[in-house]
Amino acid sequence: MSYEESHFETQAVHVGSAPDPETGAVIPPIYQTSTFAQESPGRHRGYEYARTGNPTRDSLEACLAALEGLRPGAPGGALSFGSGMAATSTVLHTLAPGDHVVLSVDVYGGTYRVIARVFAGWGLDFTAVDMTSPDAVKQALRDRTRMVWVETPTNPLLDVVDVAAVAELAHTAGAVCAVDSTFATPFLQRPLELGADVVVHSTTKYLGGHSDVVGGALVTRLPELYERARFLQNAVGAVPGPLDCWLTLRGLKTLALRMRAHCHNALRVATFLADRADVVEVRYPGLPDHPGHQVAARQMLGFGGMVSFRPAGGAEAARRVVERTQVFTLAESLGGVESLVELPGVMTHASVAGTEAEVPADLIRLSVGIEHPDDLVADLRQALAG
Repeated sequence: MSYEESHFETQAVHVGSAPDPETGAVIPPIYQTSTFAQESPGRHRGYEYARTGNPTRDSLEACLAALEGLRPGAPGGALSFGSGMAATSTVLHTLAPGDHVVLSVDVYGGTYRVIARVFAGWGLDFTAVDMTSPDAVKQALRDRTRMVWVETPTNPLLDVVDVAAVAELAHTAGAVCAVDSTFATPFLQRPLELGADVVVHSTTKYLGGHSDVVGGALVTRLPELYERARFLQNAVGAVPGPLDCWLTLRGLKTLALRMRAHCHNALRVATFLADRADVVEVRYPGLPDHPGHQVAARQMLGFGGMVSFRPAGGAEAARRVVERTQVFTLAESLGGVESLVELPGVMTHASVAGTEAEVPADLIRLSVGIEHPDDLVADLRQALAG
């Protein structure tokens, strides 16, 4: 059966997960093997070595492509990797020394680091701008601009970038528009349908959803970029193992259910924080006074599960708050079923300290999980009271 006309939830459960034809197992097996028997030298049944291809990985990639809106047989496709940064690096490796990239000044610290400290030395030029302003993006474009790297919502300030507007600017300049949609997931936002050319995810986060696997993925509608990235996936070798792929595929099956809960709880938390006198700023796209609220409402199905805020009292007060939470676990990463809290300035974004992408020292980032919202609010209330 073809699921291309099915709803998102149905595709998430069934694409890439057909019952095993040999045994009838409803859940496909994990092909935990490094190599495959050949019928004769150079003659095999589609698989020869697990870095080049694995049936479990193929199942995951088929599901990811479907969830991002690519129909079977459409140009492009999905590729999975051993981490989100491996996916990001692969997209950047499709460029050449001397090329120019425009990226958001508020971007995941690892993305800024790999561009500024790895690819810049390789010969890639870049300009970081406030991408909430299309005019700023337009002014940053050059004759050698080959890619515009969007992140929306951004990490950790939760700004919202108008994907359609920025993609149009990129295409006018002859550049590819890449979107890191990790915070949104394909359930809430489909950048390819908004005009982007390639989408990147850290599948470690919401797609896996259970904080038990590290991975990454890219999905593109450009056949040339897909073929180049597929070559790099094999040649460079930053591939996920079969168990990682299986765990991520399992996580995708409940993505829609989880994202609804994340969005519901995050709005409750953000509303609670916004009403407190001891909180000086709350950043959540679902709040009507958020600068990007209207854009988010237009291009997203919901506003996501991430909330950032700044307590009164500065950096020391922020440190005390994150040390006092009990339901929120003090840890890096995000997107799991459990709620996490961190100080990005000294944790996930420590590598960009002293750069244009530096994060405010008093900023607290919450990954709001799927626990009961009353318990999450009560935990933050006691932490702030302390």
